[in-house]
Amino acid sequence: MIFTSWISATVLTTVFLFSSAIVRNCAPGNTRRIRRVAFFCLSYLFAVAGFQLAIGLELETNTISQTAENLCFLLGWLTIVEVFSILVFKLILPKLGHHLPSLVTELFLGISIVILLIITLKNFDVDTTSIAATSAVITAILAIGLQATLGNVVGGLALQLDRSIRIGDWIELENGKQGRVQEIRWRHTVLETRDWDTLVVPNSSLLAANIIILGKKEGQSRKHRMWVYFAVDFRFNPSFVIGKVEKAIQAPPIIPNMAPFPKPNCICYDFVKEHHNSYAIYAIRYWLTDLQEDDPTNSLVRRRLYAALQRAKIPMAIPAAQIFVEKDNNERRERKARSEIETRIEALKQVEFLNGLTAKEYAQLAKSLQPVLYSKGENIMVQNDNAHWLYIMTEGEVEVWVSVRGHKRKVTEMSAPTFYGEMGLMTGEPRSATVVAVSDVKCYRLFRDAFQKILHDRPAMAEEISSILAAREVETQSVKEQLDEESHNERVTQASVHMLDKITSFFGLTDYRDYE
Repeated sequence: MIFTSWISATVLTTVFLFSSAIVRNCAPGNTRRIRRVAFFCLSYLFAVAGFQLAIGLELETNTISQTAENLCFLLGWLTIVEVFSILVFKLILPKLGHHLPSLVTELFLGISIVILLIITLKNFDVDTTSIAATSAVITAILAIGLQATLGNVVGGLALQLDRSIRIGDWIELENGKQGRVQEIRWRHTVLETRDWDTLVVPNSSLLAANIIILGKKEGQSRKHRMWVYFAVDFRFNPSFVIGKVEKAIQAPPIIPNMAPFPKPNCICYDFVKEHHNSYAIYAIRYWLTDLQEDDPTNSLVRRRLYAALQRAKIPMAIPAAQIFVEKDNNERRERKARSEIETRIEALKQVEFLNGLTAKEYAQLAKSLQPVLYSKGENIMVQNDNAHWLYIMTEGEVEVWVSVRGHKRKVTEMSAPTFYGEMGLMTGEPRSATVVAVSDVKCYRLFRDAFQKILHDRPAMAEEISSILAAREVETQSVKEQLDEESHNERVTQASVHMLDKITSFFGLTDYRDYE
């Protein structure tokens, strides 16, 4: 046989030493495997030496020389198989990005050893069929006594076949423990936790339980959503808090291990956890790219959050109790009511077609106003809706949009103080545009019923109002129809006449000239 010469022994030993050196430098951490290969190689050298000794003593036909020859065959091939497996499974495939579990390597070695043993036994003229029959009986007996162990072995094979869990995956067990899959063995799977601990999980348990694979999504890079909670007093507007926090956590430089997409964001998570608490619960949500660095990254997020709240003068909520003691009497209530009426009158004076009202009429309308609040992104008015009231905006910014043949187009932007929705108030027509809040908006609603009595007492106001409203209406139409200046002015004149007719009809007025 070719494995019995010193030349083959020298070649095989050289291949082993060269392979070991490469693996040590390029794939450290395989010392145990190299030692096992060294054992087979050394045993092979002893077998060759024994065979050569038998040849030197002219014992070629002796049982000793035949035994040495068969051992050289077995140990030589075992060394080759071991060298091949360590080069392929521990060096070449990992460099190509394929990290196979040790179970695959051990399965390959086990099958190879069984084949080599069968060939070697045949060389010794041993009947392997009788051994196979006896082994089947022994295997059946062992299977009954080792059901739990076999269940874990089968579980390990199943995990490898469907590749549901792979080496490097971060998984969460049913008990909440998290770890990174380091190795999938015959009986168990090895997890390394963030606490520098190693968790050994039986394979059968992994198959029987619901396992969460963290940060894994088909076709996407690994990232896992994290939550950082904080609390702020109710007296701070959620939109204001969210705006300040999002601006801070999205600002460059990006926090290490935080994914740029999806963008980190802030949400108002809840208004109360317990009925006696007077603060809102907020949460920062971001996507973590390195699952090993969860707590350090959370700490960096909290540091940036704290600084952002300090700059915005938003204190963090703390457990506290506050009792408000205030003397209440008629004088105080009247003072507060007067202050509120004065605020509303100032808002009404922003509506230009109401400038002719008397102080009494202003006060009358002020009492009927309804304060309303809209948050950023809400629709204040929707095109084609029916609503018989006017909006007087005191705080915030809005955008006006119109839909033209199914396509949206922005008409203009408006900032407080201003008003809109006058056509619904004065003529009852559907809304001609959609008004969207681009910030938090505070405004008052002036209803048709409240304005009707004043207009009935002073119907001459209808003409002035119609001129103002006609100009505003044509401005919206100009965007829809892209009118030039001459057509625009002509349309305003025509619209004023039609507007006056609509107002008098909607409020049930007689011709204002009857009152002159």
